[in-house]
Formats: sequence, structure tokens, C-alpha cells
Amino acid sequence: MSSLLKSFVIVLLLTFLTTPSFAGKYVFNYTPLCHKAYEQYMSLQFAEGNETIRQEMRANPYNLMAIYIADYADCLLLLFNGDKKDYEQLHRHLDQRQDLLNRGDASSPWYRLCKGGIYMHWAFVYVRMGEEFKAANNFRKSFALLKENREQYPDFEYNNIMFGLEEAAVGAIPDDYKWIAAIFGMKGSIKKGMAKIESFVNKHNAQEPMYNDALVYYAYLKYYLQSRQEDTWQMVNSDKFTSQNRLLLEFIKINIALNYRKADAAISALKNNVSPQQYKSFPIFYYEMGNALLHKLDPECLRYFDNFLSLYNGGSFVKDTWYKKAMIYHMQGNNAKATECRNMIRTAGNSLFDADKKAVRFEASGVWPNIPLMQASQLIDGGYYQQALAILAPYKEADFNNVPDKAEYHFRMGRAYDELADDDKALLYYKNTIAIGRERKEHFAARAALHTGMIYERRRQMQSALASYQMCLDMPVQDFKNSIRQQAKAGINRITVK
Repeated sequence: MSSLLKSFVIVLLLTFLTTPSFAGKYVFNYTPLCHKAYEQYMSLQFAEGNETIRQEMRANPYNLMAIYIADYADCLLLLFNGDKKDYEQLHRHLDQRQDLLNRGDASSPWYRLCKGGIYMHWAFVYVRMGEEFKAANNFRKSFALLKENREQYPDFEYNNIMFGLEEAAVGAIPDDYKWIAAIFGMKGSIKKGMAKIESFVNKHNAQEPMYNDALVYYAYLKYYLQSRQEDTWQMVNSDKFTSQNRLLLEFIKINIALNYRKADAAISALKNNVSPQQYKSFPIFYYEMGNALLHKLDPECLRYFDNFLSLYNGGSFVKDTWYKKAMIYHMQGNNAKATECRNMIRTAGNSLFDADKKAVRFEASGVWPNIPLMQASQLIDGGYYQQALAILAPYKEADFNNVPDKAEYHFRMGRAYDELADDDKALLYYKNTIAIGRERKEHFAARAALHTGMIYERRRQMQSALASYQMCLDMPVQDFKNSIRQQAKAGINRITVK
């Protein structure tokens, strides 16, 4: 796949570099062929999209919009598969495409939008590949271009898609790092950024440029930064978010289903809407199905995790997969296989993301988790709350021998009752979790404080909610630190930012 993309870009460059270089001939025109290619890329049909872009280039050799649309092929491939070999071949295309876009008419609002958009695409890629400095530098360049474009063309609504995303992202930066954003003149607001994207989504439709981008950003920001999970779930299951023939949107829906404790919905989508060839081309779908089945405690998840490991050439989520395989074998009482999988964590993959970092700490600890607590954890994450309570029902705090297990017992009970809308019981168990674990590095007390804040926020007890979110931020948590802090910060922003 990577060689096809590389050949395609060479053709693209030769076509543009052999034409006259004065800007007057170059345009940004979202033609029907550009739209067709965009939809094909949204379906992760890269070969088909590339052929459509070639057709556009033959018909309109001065249309720089083709350069912008073609960038999706590289970036989506790298975001999904994270292959270092693909990355080494494709990352040079960023500068090549920017050089081509420089030929465009700088007085067009599309000029800075397309340049800023490509910088933003590659900021995502650099994060995926662990190139944090490059990611930050590209984000800064994108922010500056889009900010300038907004100042020059305030009525150009397409600017709201990416600038809204970036404004919200800057608004979510923890206070400890806001000075970095200030140095580069970046000011943000989650609410203002979200309002920009929401406005675009409500006024436009899928036949217009970059609409799918807006839907993806809107769904993730609403879910993670605003913690409006139910609203997001309703949206990704509405006609507005139709994922038919758009594999990227299908992935977003599956991913949100797994994070929103809808394992059955994820399994149904993965069985019915993802083809065997798509699994092979994008092994991340094997990983997602493995996670969904694990939440049901279904041992069939092992087959999907094995397929993921055999086909995936990236580094992220590999340690997490070996960790989960170790957990499955541990639950089954297969100590030899469990130990074999745990030992693989040390050398396999990378630890860029929270899940992999947790796997590293598990391997280093040498401690095996309590089986009933582990089973309850997976069932709760899948949305099987009554089953989780049934597993924990025979136990009480005194039955657990160490402090982390005692804290986890109360936390899992609290989560189950929270999701079953029994707020009073949930708050009681969360309170016990915090009392036991607030000075420890495990994530249970911090997450208990986070969910306590969410309950108080739902009840409109805003001072108690703020105190809980701040308590969460003050804890020395390590596991899932970034996501927990981000959600707590978002809660504070929802309450305090006008």
C-alpha cells in the first residue's frame, strides 16, 4: 500500500512541477471529482481515491484542491496503521505539498485554509508516531495560518472546522502548560471552539468540502472535552453521522461505542459493517473487536488479539494487547501462558499512549491483579453492570488483602451503581475509594473524584462538582493520567468558562 501511495505522489509532483509556475493559473476548486476522492478516502479506499485524483489532475491540472485532498491518503494510512516504514516514505510529502500550495492565490481564503489543514493533518501523524516536537511545531503553524485566515475572511465558514478544533484543544491545555501556548500567541476556549464546529455542522451537509472532518472533530470533542457522552452517542447513531460507505466514520462510531460501554453495539458493527479485507488492511479493527469481546469475558477475543499482533506493524497498543492477553490467561488459570505474555510487554511495541504505559507498569510490578476485580472491571467497561455487581456481591472490603485492591473494589462498585443511576450508592463507594487511595498513584481515587464531580454537575451542585474536579487534578495518579486530567479540566471549563 505504501509503494502505491509513494508512486501516486511522484505522479502528482511531476504533473504540477512541469506546469507554468505563476500563481494566476492555480485555483482551489472543489470539483465533483475532488468530492468523490474525498469520500473514497473517508472510506479508506486509498487506491480508488488516488485514481480519482489522477482523473481530476488530467481534467484540471491547475486545481490545487487536488493536492489538499490527496493528503488524506497519507495521513489516514499512518494514523490507522502507524507503520514506521510507511512513515519514512511518506513524511516528506508534507513539505512537497506545501511547496505546491505556495503556487496558489494568497488572496483566496482557501490558500491558508489548505496550508493550515495539511499542517494540522501532520500534527496528528507526528503525535501518532511519537514526534512530539514536530507535532507541536506543525500545530503552531496551522494555528497561525487559520487565525490569520479568520481575521482576513471572518465570514468564511470553512475556517471554523479546523480553527474550532484547535481553539478547543488549546483551551484544554492544563494550566501548567498554558505559558507555552501564550508564547506562540495561542489562546483557546473549549466552548468557543465547539461552537464554531457545531455551527458549521448545523449549516452544511455531506456534499460540501470537509464535512466529514467536522463530524469527526465534533464527535470527539463533544465526547472527550465536554463529557457529553449520551449526546455524542445519539449523534453518531443519527442520520447526520451516516457511516454507510464511510469506514472512517464507522471506526469513530465503534471507538465511541467501546469507550461509552456499549460493547454489544461495537461487536454488531464490527461483524456487520467491516469486511474481512478491511480487517486485514487495517488491523486496528482486530484490536477493537478483541477489546469488545474481552468486555464480555469471551475467550474468542484471543483470536482477534493474535490477528492484530500478526498483521500490525505499528508500535502503539502492542504492549496493551500483550497485557490483555496476559489478563485473559490469568483469568483462565493458565499461568505459563499468562507469564509468557507478560514478559513480551518489556520488548514489544512502544509506550506513547496511556494504555501501553499502564502495561509497562504492570510488567514492572510483577503483581497479578485480583481476578474478580478484573472481571468486574471488564464487564463494567462493556456495559454489563448487573453482571459485574453479581461477581462482586459475595465480597466486602476486608476480603481484599492490599490497599490498591480495596480501593478498586469500592471504585468498581461505585461505577456499576453510577451507571445504573443509583447516585447515592455510587457517591458512597466513590467516597470510600478516595479515602483509601487519594495519596496513591493508582488511578482509582482520581477517577472516583472525577465521576463524583460528574454526578454533582448533573445535580447542578456546581461548587461540589468543582471541588471534586480540582481534587482529581491534585492527586498523584499515574495510570491514565493524561485522559483523567483532561476530563477533569474539561469539567472545570464547562462550569467556569462563560
